[in-house]
Amino acid sequence: MATDTLTSSDYIRHHLTNLTYGQFPDGHWGFAHTAAEAKEMGFWAIHVDSMAWSLILGLIFFFAFRSAAKKASAGVPTGLQNFVEWIVEFIDHSVRGSFSGKNDIVAPIALTVFVWVFLMNFMDLIAIDWLPQAAAWVGATFLGMDPHHVYFKIVPSTDPNITFGMAIAVFWLILYYSVKVKGLGGFAAELAFQPFPKWLAPVNLILEGVSLLARPISLALRLFGNMYAGEMIFILIALMYGAGWALGLFGGVLQLGWAIFHILIITLQAFIFMTLTIVYLDMAHAEHH
Repeated sequence: MATDTLTSSDYIRHHLTNLTYGQFPDGHWGFAHTAAEAKEMGFWAIHVDSMAWSLILGLIFFFAFRSAAKKASAGVPTGLQNFVEWIVEFIDHSVRGSFSGKNDIVAPIALTVFVWVFLMNFMDLIAIDWLPQAAAWVGATFLGMDPHHVYFKIVPSTDPNITFGMAIAVFWLILYYSVKVKGLGGFAAELAFQPFPKWLAPVNLILEGVSLLARPISLALRLFGNMYAGEMIFILIALMYGAGWALGLFGGVLQLGWAIFHILIITLQAFIFMTLTIVYLDMAHAEHH
């Protein structure tokens, strides 16, 4: 979006609003044209851009790794095979260092979490105006929409719906394996009879319940908060391009520096999400006597 047609606040608001599809108060379905309309749609509204990019990036991950696996050979590896093998070895080392139980599905889960979250975070390095401008053009040309009302966020991990969705999936795995490994009674006893003596079971339940529920919340909010803050900094830097050539040049330097530093952030956040997933699953498999 060109900053000469939008105020700074409008520009920021536009880049932080999702393309939302849902039911309006009068009963008809459609895309929201403002943030207020998106809010009126309520819980069942869909963030189309976040969902689409999550699926697209998941398919890229799937087909890239599938292609590398099908073409793998014992000879000199191709660049893609070498890259995939390096990631798999890294994940395997991480799982062996953090997971003490026996479960063949933990390593694939860790690999999926790391690569998928990294790809979603990586979208933050794409110039913030390119794809939203393309979406605005498509909306105006083919759908007859006002381009200023075509919202299009391309970083799924800046959407709390996506981060909470992944965190809740991990949480259900924690509950499933806690019950499977320890039994329903054993899991309940773990919550009620530690860390304090059994006669303090209500206190234990409160403490352990809060600790259990804090896991998906911390997973989701940590990823969302870091990526949202990073996206906001890119947006603020982009505003400098419309404030004259001197500030625009300075903004370009800032953007390059922040992008280089952001490579570390997006990788670190994917690694943290993966590591905590492994640790939580390890805790679910651990039996306390």
